Amino acid sequence: MKLQLAIDELNVEEALTALETLAPYVDIVEVGTPLLIDAGRDAIRQIHKKFPELKILCDAKIMDAGAYEARLAYEVGAEYVTVLGVTDDLTIKECVNEAKKYGKKVMVDMICIPDLAARVPVIEALGVDVIAVHTGVDQQAMGRTPLDDLIEIQKHVKSCQVAVAGGINSKTVGQYIARQPDILIVGGGILKSENPMEEAGRIRKLMED
Repeated sequence: MKLQLAIDELNVEEALTALETLAPYVDIVEVGTPLLIDAGRDAIRQIHKKFPELKILCDAKIMDAGAYEARLAYEVGAEYVTVLGVTDDLTIKECVNEAKKYGKKVMVDMICIPDLAARVPVIEALGVDVIAVHTGVDQQAMGRTPLDDLIEIQKHVKSCQVAVAGGINSKTVGQYIARQPDILIVGGGILKSENPMEEAGRIRKLMED
């Protein structure tokens, strides 16, 4: 199981500073969509240069121009890009084809997919590497969590890795660890805590235990 740190609401300088203490606890650092909008590909470049040991996920949430947009991320050091599961199959396939050229990976974000049972087999057949359950912040504000979707999606995924994201922190992480996803994604649960390093350490210890 890998821990992915989602960096959304920091600027590049703040992200680099945070990673100085958090890097030992995480496997994948996510250049979140807000950070990507704020800083563009330079966020990937700078993190990759300073922390070459970390895998970087570019949360581009690709919806069109799959090959081109995936390439933009891979060229500057991203190991993963995200494409939305609600887009057309051709866009997802173009991301997969580009990933193969670079020896990289594709994560499909299943946010707002109403029928996981129907969509998962189609997406898996396109050759993606990771399928991610994701409860967005607006849904979280209404009290929704990704746990039920994780349980549902694990019934249907046959070969891909599974990731889960959406409001997870050290108090709630146990119920997700019990489901053994391949990638556990935590953002604000670490970065907005009183002591991010201690929070990351707690989550890492729970994962290892």
